[in-house]
Amino acid sequence: MLRCVIAIAALWTALTPALKPALAQDQVRIGLGFGFAFLPLYICEDLKLIEKQARAAHLDVQAKFRRFADSGELHAALAGGEIDIGPFGTAPLLMGSLQGKKAGGQILAVSGMTSLPLLLLSNQPDEHSIADFKPSDRIAVPTLTSPQMYLLEMQSEKTFGKFDRLRNQVVMLSHPQAIAALAENTGQATAYFSSPPYAQIALRAPNVHVLLRSSDVIDGKSSFLILGAERSYVGAQPQVAEIIAKAIDEAARLIREDPKRAAQLYLTHEPSAAINGATMEAIVREVKDEFGSPIYGVQATADFMVRLGELKTPLGSWKEIAAPALLNSPST
Repeated sequence: MLRCVIAIAALWTALTPALKPALAQDQVRIGLGFGFAFLPLYICEDLKLIEKQARAAHLDVQAKFRRFADSGELHAALAGGEIDIGPFGTAPLLMGSLQGKKAGGQILAVSGMTSLPLLLLSNQPDEHSIADFKPSDRIAVPTLTSPQMYLLEMQSEKTFGKFDRLRNQVVMLSHPQAIAALAENTGQATAYFSSPPYAQIALRAPNVHVLLRSSDVIDGKSSFLILGAERSYVGAQPQVAEIIAKAIDEAARLIREDPKRAAQLYLTHEPSAAINGATMEAIVREVKDEFGSPIYGVQATADFMVRLGELKTPLGSWKEIAAPALLNSPST
């Protein structure tokens, strides 16, 4: 009898360390910003989809969301260990992944979020491609490091053989400023590289039309935002990285299947005087297939950044910068 008790005690002692990760509640701290691209995270937060996916994996994980005013502040928080996962444009993620090796850190893609189509708009009726731009044209982008800026340079390389041909014509404007400039013909900008829902708002003006789509530049989908984490975090928490991707895919299913509810959830996080519920629902329906965990356009962007001189290390495959949970996804 004594030997039986000892054996049971030894077995419990051996099993206890293996059970601890599932029994002890863990936190995953996620940074986010502002904009329609964050819709999947808003849904994950409101419906507790990360916690749901964690329970399915026999984990007790609580997601904590922290909002940042700009990407620089957010990425500094990730580097400083204040958050575990944060959003990146494709180019910043590649910089953090491939250049970060030298500093002892490396960013890995944990999950895609969205491949929202970006549209270059114009209020000049005689312009139908960037080849038609005149020296007097001014092209508005939100920032000089935005996905829109990279797409403009990539198309400039295709069209003119020089990626920086239009750089002197680029101006930085907020989305509302750019929309007003085109709609009202102020001259502050005559073209605007936009993203939803701002593209849809700008296209309400009868003098605004589409000049170029991001899919024309990349020859397919391209990720607008990707969730990234330090390689060390992904290595230490592989199951957490996996449940994040599954939660994003569940949020994407809701967006596809119930655009009205997705629109309502978005507007609770970002109320808008310019967009009512019906308009937001129409926008969600238009782009409902552009959300989910796969990442797109990574190889094309990396190859361009090498030609640009921004990346010293070529990317052999997008899989080099992806967490294990993404390796079997239809990413590019």
